[in-house]
Amino acid sequence: MEFHNREKEIEGLMRIIKSEPTLITFIYGPINSGKTALIKKVIEDLPKDYVAFYINLRERMIKDYRDFIQELFETFDVKENLLLDLLEETTKFMGIPISRNLLEKIFSRDKPGDAFKYIVNLTRKLKDSGRTPIIVLDELQKIKDIKINGYLLYELFNFFISLTKENHSAHVFAITSDSLFIERVFRETKLYGRARYFLVDDFDYKTTEEFLRKHGFSSEEIELTWKYFGGKPVFLIEAINNKDNIKEFCASQLSLRKRQIKEIIKGRNFKILKEFKGKEEVIVEEIDEEIEYLVENNILFFDPVRGILKPQSRLDLLAIREIVP
Repeated sequence: MEFHNREKEIEGLMRIIKSEPTLITFIYGPINSGKTALIKKVIEDLPKDYVAFYINLRERMIKDYRDFIQELFETFDVKENLLLDLLEETTKFMGIPISRNLLEKIFSRDKPGDAFKYIVNLTRKLKDSGRTPIIVLDELQKIKDIKINGYLLYELFNFFISLTKENHSAHVFAITSDSLFIERVFRETKLYGRARYFLVDDFDYKTTEEFLRKHGFSSEEIELTWKYFGGKPVFLIEAINNKDNIKEFCASQLSLRKRQIKEIIKGRNFKILKEFKGKEEVIVEEIDEEIEYLVENNILFFDPVRGILKPQSRLDLLAIREIVP
């Protein structure tokens, strides 16, 4: 997807990266708002005194601790003492680099803490050499139900706290579109004062207009696209691909989304959805089962900072308004 106009977000992330590691950073926002594209852009442009380890948990099914560890690391057929030489030459890795032999030893010992001890030692060595490690975990909510001496998630965040707030040896970014997952983690792992929120939302109108006009959209086409899709980057790309029949494309996407939402709610009477007949956002004091269901099924998005609910996209808002009596 084309990267466009995220200067404000890039500046915000770089301010965090240039400071001493102290807090875990949750990068959150509605689905398909560009969170992954943003962090990849930041990683791509990092100066050489940083080294980033990007772990994408969406790419495979993770059913147990072993699966998670395999995704956490990137293995190399080198001796352990040669890894630092490898790190000196590279600023980006698809995982935390480890020698294949050492990873096999960690698995054979069946001691989960050994993997975390290795990361602590590696980040300290990098810090001592004048480089700042950055650990990015994308779609972290995929491991929320994995257990190993209790939930793996809690062990993991205690470990992240040691890297950031206690040792100041690495930045940790956790990316997720599941804001209820963030709320659960904050509450159950006591992250107050140990983590921050960083919102990556859909484009505003001005950014959307600039983006579409760059691709030859007329004012009428821009207004139509905004009406149906708002500033959702993935839909804007699709609108550009369907520019020659944009009216038919918009209508077909709304029809499709209405059918999808009807199937998800299956005729149930969700009172919260009626709130969006005349509003685009709703302030909520408590997350009940109804809201949890709609958020988990990507109909609504909950912003834990502002305490508001809104549809995941402009298309969802239009569909809700047509479906709900």
